[in-house]
Amino acid sequence: MKTLEKDWLTAGLIDFEYKKYVLLSYLQSVKTNFQAKKLYPDLLDLQRHYEYSLYFKSGLEQMAKNFPKRIKGFNNDNMTLDYEPDAQPESEYLAEIESITDYALPRFRRGIEEGEELRKGMEDSISITPIGILPLYKNDGYMFLYEPLIHETKVYQYNVTIFENNHEKQRGIKTYLIDTVRYSPSNTFENLKIALVKKYKHLPNPATYLIESKLLMPLQETLLPLAKRKMVAYL
Repeated sequence: MKTLEKDWLTAGLIDFEYKKYVLLSYLQSVKTNFQAKKLYPDLLDLQRHYEYSLYFKSGLEQMAKNFPKRIKGFNNDNMTLDYEPDAQPESEYLAEIESITDYALPRFRRGIEEGEELRKGMEDSISITPIGILPLYKNDGYMFLYEPLIHETKVYQYNVTIFENNHEKQRGIKTYLIDTVRYSPSNTFENLKIALVKKYKHLPNPATYLIESKLLMPLQETLLPLAKRKMVAYL
C-alpha cells in the first residue's frame, strides 16, 4: 500500500507541481485498492488526511489575518483605509502551501465518497445471525465469519472494548483468530459452538454469532473490518 505521510504538506520541497504529483500518486494507489475491494486502511487514511488538511487550512487563514499589512490607499466610498499584505518570503511560502491544500481537499473528499459508497454496498451484503441461545452478557463470545462462496469459516473469539474518542466513550471490538474450518452437514455451526464450549472452559455459555458474506472480499482489508463494524452496531 502506498502511504501519504501526515506532514506531506509541509515536509520536503514546497512546490505545487511536486506536491500535486505526490498526492495524485497516492490517490491512484487508493483507487487501485478500492477497485480490488480493499477498503482499509485506505478509507480511514483518507478521512484523517481530509480532516488534517481542513484543520491546517483553518490555521493558514488565521495566520494570514495576523500577517503585517501596509496601507494601499483610501476608500472614498466607505471612508476606510485599504491594506495589502507585506511581500515577505513567509507569506509566499504559506500561499504555496494554501494552494496545495485547496487542490488536495476536494480530491480527498471525492476519494472518501467513493470509499463510503463501496463500503455501504459491501456492508449491506453482510448478515448477522445468533447461534443457539444467547446469554445476557454478550461482550465476550465467538464470531463465525463465513464465506459461502468458498465454504470457509474463520472462527474468532471477540471482546467488546470501551475507549474514549473526542471526549466521548465509544465501543470497539477486538478479535482473536482461533481456527479456520470447512462447513459441512456434519460440521454445522451449532456443532462448532458445542465443540468450542467443550474445549474452552472460560466461556461456558458464550454469545455466538454467524456473520455471513454474500460477496467474496479480501479478509484483512475489507471483510473483517466490516464484520467488526456490524458487530459493534448489532451488539
